[in-house]
Amino acid sequence: METKEVLYKLRTKAGLSQDALAEKVFVTRQAVSRWENGDTVPNTETLKLLSGVFNVSINTLLGSPRQLICQCCGMPLDDNILSREKDGAINESYCKWCYADGKYMYSSMDDLIEVCVKNMTSPEHPEAEVRAYLGNMLPQLDYWKNYEQLSDGGEFEKFKLTLIDEINALNIEGMPKLEKLNALVGSYVDLPYRLPNGNTVKFLDPNATYLGNQLESEFGGERCFGVLANMDFILVCTYEQDGKDPELVLYKKR
Repeated sequence: METKEVLYKLRTKAGLSQDALAEKVFVTRQAVSRWENGDTVPNTETLKLLSGVFNVSINTLLGSPRQLICQCCGMPLDDNILSREKDGAINESYCKWCYADGKYMYSSMDDLIEVCVKNMTSPEHPEAEVRAYLGNMLPQLDYWKNYEQLSDGGEFEKFKLTLIDEINALNIEGMPKLEKLNALVGSYVDLPYRLPNGNTVKFLDPNATYLGNQLESEFGGERCFGVLANMDFILVCTYEQDGKDPELVLYKKR
């Protein structure tokens, strides 16, 4: 699909007239018309504005001329899992799990491999094969090749350790000691907790990236503990397999 077709499709889907779109990106209606006729293509700065208006990558606006992959974990990228800067702007180089709000989620390649192995291992691709693949592929990605320049000197890791200490200090009965926090996207872990009146409530932003982990209960049985946190809060819950029957144990402002 060419840029002219992409822009027309996105504009009409959003219910915007050419005049309305022009106003949002500070151009004339005639400029929008020329884009949609294929006479011209928006310049780089206008493409950035259009990316924000339509919540898609510049790559999508240009008709997806290249396959985007996360430059930290290697995952193929689409508009639904692209990372964000602090100001909400799309970052086309990373997925939500590896980069969020201007921060890189991983400072250890070994930690990233452990997380990826859990999600990628299958009967067709055993653990040893997945580990070998990741060990060869990850060092070729921009983040790991340029880690010294891109990393924050361990500041985010210090924050994660502080969170872990705070969570362990809660001494929640039956919950084992937390050792690690991984990046988790809200839409995947936003469980509906039942209120006394029968209604349910969710606490998370489905588009935000949080830190969390799953822990087996020291009481045994099928229920697990789920831990989630960010700069503002700590949430602890229990649930059965696949997040069924969730119960909120603690929600604490930091």
